[in-house]
Amino acid sequence: MLTTIELRWFYPGIIPSEIEDWFPQNCSPEKREDWYLYAPGCDYVGIKLRQERLEVKWRKAELGILRFGELVEGQGEKWGKWMCNDSTGESFQPAMVFNSSVWVKVQKVRRLQYYRILPDSSLQAVSANESMDNGCSVEITQLLIQEQTWWSLAVEAVGEYTHLLENLRVTANWVFNNYQGTKLIGANSYAYPHWLELVLGNQNHPTG
Repeated sequence: MLTTIELRWFYPGIIPSEIEDWFPQNCSPEKREDWYLYAPGCDYVGIKLRQERLEVKWRKAELGILRFGELVEGQGEKWGKWMCNDSTGESFQPAMVFNSSVWVKVQKVRRLQYYRILPDSSLQAVSANESMDNGCSVEITQLLIQEQTWWSLAVEAVGEYTHLLENLRVTANWVFNNYQGTKLIGANSYAYPHWLELVLGNQNHPTG
């Protein structure tokens, strides 16, 4: 099981140009389709199919609002992640859930940068396949869900359990040091299960 500490924000529309320009330019976009199990009223468990793999995440703790300068505040959350691969390729196929109303497809175009955190608390940009004892990833993702366009920005810390929060703080302080983009606020900071409820719940229960 992998434990992470995350900050994540969601906003409707396309990624603002100032955030595209702020993000490291050497990161190539990656396209993918993920299928999420929609569980109304349950924002502490996330289940998805990704590239013939089943991933289950559950929130272990809420850490409150974390702030980085005047433009960035978000809800810190600690998550556990369990991943299951089927070497036969017979299970966890998206085709198995195409016609199920409780599974929803989310199309993503993601740019991701990993950082290794060195003993002196400095950061070193690394590729995705490099191992690291303590590190953090920063990502921006364009999302399409049921013909609705959203974007997300996230910081996710990994590594030794006792260093997770510090890993996130060190990375966020560094990457947001020169941030001049859209103000990131706590009201828009949550994980994928809450976002699915926000998008799909509004569709199922229209107001007005």
